[in-house]
Amino acid sequence: MTEYILPLQKLIEEFSRLPGVGQKTAARYAFAVLDMSEEEAENFACAIVNAKKNVKECEICGNLTDQARCVICSDEKRNPEVVCVVEDAKTLMAMEKVKEYNGTYHVLGGAISPMNGITPADLRIKELITRIGTQDIKEIIIATNPNIDGETTAMYLSRLIAPLGVRVTRLAYGVPVGADLEYADEVTLLRALDGRRDIH
Repeated sequence: MTEYILPLQKLIEEFSRLPGVGQKTAARYAFAVLDMSEEEAENFACAIVNAKKNVKECEICGNLTDQARCVICSDEKRNPEVVCVVEDAKTLMAMEKVKEYNGTYHVLGGAISPMNGITPADLRIKELITRIGTQDIKEIIIATNPNIDGETTAMYLSRLIAPLGVRVTRLAYGVPVGADLEYADEVTLLRALDGRRDIH
């Protein structure tokens, strides 16, 4: 491997810690930063620090926000009786591209994964049950990813929620099993949303 001077090497190492970024891409990003003016580099660094300091979880749904409540939970035009449960904010943003869904969301913060040591206690499931108990929710749409962890989470949630008298549905996937929802196109997500089914 090519040896770089220490400041550059450190920058490459930091970029390579990002998901899906290998050494070559990290080096390209690092050189791109060096090509920036000092002002551009400072703005770039400030944007990272400011996002880390100011972006937090919505107190209601767990979506990303810089306020106490996210823009979706603050929108009075949304239907609070329907809640779409997703694993993370990236999936929520993908669902929002459909532009046909007018309900609200609940971000779990991941999926149940015994292999990775993630249990129901590690997710925002307790907060979801609290919402069902305190809000007039008629339907929970489970939109976890169609992989083993996502299916495990969906079954766990359906068994937990069904006795509460709330309709529990699962997206009818037009995406292959094992794929991530965040990469699905709007048409596929719309079909999946329209074709959701009850979980028994």
